[in-house]
Amino acid sequence: MRVWQSAFAPPGADLSPRTADLVLVFGSIDIFDSPGFANRLAAAYPEAIRVGCSTAGEIAGDSVLDGSCITTAIRFDKCTAVFATEAGIASSDDSQRAGEALGEALTARPGLSGVLLFARGVGVNGSALIDGLSSRLPSGVPVSGGLAGDGGAFVRTLVLGPSGVSDARAVAVGLYGDSVHLGLGSVGGWEPFGPARKVTKAVGNLLLQLDGEPALNVYKRYLGDYARDLPASGLLFPFELLNGNHDSVGLIRTILGIDEAAGGLILAGTVEEGFYLRLMHASTDGLVDGAEQAGAIASAASAGALTVGTTAGMAAEPAAEAADGRFALLTSCVGRKLVMGDRVEEEVQAVADRMGAGTVLAGFYSYGEIGPMRDLVDCRLHNQTMTVALLTER
Repeated sequence: MRVWQSAFAPPGADLSPRTADLVLVFGSIDIFDSPGFANRLAAAYPEAIRVGCSTAGEIAGDSVLDGSCITTAIRFDKCTAVFATEAGIASSDDSQRAGEALGEALTARPGLSGVLLFARGVGVNGSALIDGLSSRLPSGVPVSGGLAGDGGAFVRTLVLGPSGVSDARAVAVGLYGDSVHLGLGSVGGWEPFGPARKVTKAVGNLLLQLDGEPALNVYKRYLGDYARDLPASGLLFPFELLNGNHDSVGLIRTILGIDEAAGGLILAGTVEEGFYLRLMHASTDGLVDGAEQAGAIASAASAGALTVGTTAGMAAEPAAEAADGRFALLTSCVGRKLVMGDRVEEEVQAVADRMGAGTVLAGFYSYGEIGPMRDLVDCRLHNQTMTVALLTER
């Protein structure tokens, strides 16, 4: 396995053509939106499937970058096929249908063993997208990935798929064959505080009432001085989803926006009436511990080898070589990045330590992570987690 890493500086050097089956691309919104971006990638990897998204921060090895572009080229030894499909998401209402369309396209080919999913990060209901996809997949097929970012602006995000770059799309990659394995881990590290409050009114991902009171009023009361900075401060105080017994169901919901007129909170994923929510906060140490756990869970579930190369930027000069071929896709939440500040690389380094030498790490800070529910293979939309997908060939 060869690893190429260098920083992107516009206009950037041209990439030399390389042979690969799959290229994952994560970069800043400005780079994704630059003229000819998709064409340059196509010239560099003419035979590869090229997919990815804009970010709220890029992960390369054990480093966290901003304003860069990370391309990870994978050449499989035993995988029988790699296939990418895309679906339009003009608005949040299209999310379920888009997921169903992706799933139907992926399962039209036999031997599906894993899925990587990337979608727009605003104007989407991530929970509905994943529910639609899962409804069409065979039971037990692992899914990982995340929702695109735009540096924390929450205005316009971009996704790279077979037809190029778009701000209204989801793209899914299907991996086929018994030799390919995705080991998944997804852990938060946040701590709950305050009482559990019942969801008495909600429509999709719009939370309207808690215990019969406008949800925005309740949230502002608990945030105190932080309420002045809504919706941005909502990334620091997400909700934990609880069942009727007030037990955690393993999901966290981030506040992406507020609806002053309705007195509601716009969440990154769906919540249902009758469930309970409890506020959460975090320390850097707690988040780093959570990331380490996610890496340990994913590592324990995987074994084997791939041929992988990683480039940070659009210039590709050899920097190092690794002996083995394991690839770890890291998807972490922008809210974690805000909490940890200058210490954000510690969570990536904690995962790298768990992966061990010879594992290439790449990924991004997202507006929603796709990973398993606790010990289950079935995947859901998460917020505020570190989600690790360790890709290997057996």
